[in-house]
Order: sequence, then C-alpha cells, then structure tokens
Amino acid sequence: MMTTNLNIRIDKDIKEQAEGIFNELGMNMTTAVNIFLRTAIREHGIPFELKLDVPNETTVAAIEEGKK
Repeated sequence: MMTTNLNIRIDKDIKEQAEGIFNELGMNMTTAVNIFLRTAIREHGIPFELKLDVPNETTVAAIEEGKK
C-alpha cells in the first residue's frame, strides 16, 4: 500500500488531549486518523452525528433578557 502525508493545523491542547486518549487505547494519532478516514469512507460521510447547538430555555431567556 502506498502512503502519503496529511498535514493539518489543530489547537495544541486538543492534539495533546487526543494523543493521551489514543495512547490509552494503544494507538497513535496516525492510526486514529486512519480509523476515522476509513470509517468515513465506509459510511459515505462523517462517522458521527453532526448537530447544531440549539440553546435550551434558560439560555434563550438569558439572550432575550440581554437584548433588553
């Protein structure tokens, strides 16, 4: 199998936290990214649900109060 490099920019803290989790799972960042990409290909999309952040009633009330 031929390989290629993938360069991405990511927040340092996010990278470190993710590496810690992946290390506990016995894998490195490369393996984790490969799992993500292969799953995306298999599922023909992002392999998890994407949702809009919908505010709850308390947040909506606070937003409305702030507009006054």
